[in-house]
Amino acid sequence: MNMPKTMICMLAAMLMAIGAMAQTDRQYVRKGNKYFRSGDYKKAELEYRKALSVNEGNTQALYNRGCALMQDSPDSAMACFSQAGKMETNKIRKAWAYHNIGYIYHSNQQYDKAIEAYKEALRNNPKDNETRYNLELAKRQLKQQSQDQNKEQNQQDKDKDKDKDKKEQNKDENKKDDKQQQQQQQQQQQQQQQQQISDDNAERLLDAAIQEEKRTQDKLNKAMQQPRRRVLQNNW
Repeated sequence: MNMPKTMICMLAAMLMAIGAMAQTDRQYVRKGNKYFRSGDYKKAELEYRKALSVNEGNTQALYNRGCALMQDSPDSAMACFSQAGKMETNKIRKAWAYHNIGYIYHSNQQYDKAIEAYKEALRNNPKDNETRYNLELAKRQLKQQSQDQNKEQNQQDKDKDKDKDKKEQNKDENKKDDKQQQQQQQQQQQQQQQQQISDDNAERLLDAAIQEEKRTQDKLNKAMQQPRRRVLQNNW
């Protein structure tokens, strides 16, 4: 992915000022600049903070402190650049501040806010080609981001529709399964009833056979108890 061109960290030099307080500001800023150029950003940030404690309206100290805070605390750097951009009267340094604000937004893929910051930088310094490059890049990336978000949203909508269809399908299948289960239960009940009827019929037939046999046996016993008549055929 294309990246924005680097933030502008050209340190703002103090203008000559009159009075002990202005002289102290300049000393702190110069000392901070020395640390910054040597790569000791923490000590540089401390010196810039000292300058601001003496004069909180020192826009050079604000801007330089933002540069020192960029690596460790981009949010704090953003606050410094924003305040410096609002207070600064020099258009070039004002443009630097808004360029860096845009760079921070750009690096966080907040392209819409980066675009507005770059535009403000170009209003103050229309000849800044680096800011113009970043502006066009941010516009292109914002368009691509919007397209990607739309694709993602469409995919999410499709997935939701699929889930809905799947739920409906599962619901229909569950209904079908329930119906089949009910049919199976009914069949089982009918089979049990038929088996019960068969068992009852067999039992009735057996009882009838036993009764019939009993009646037959009773008749036979009764017949055997009767005296027998002997028919003699005598020849006289």
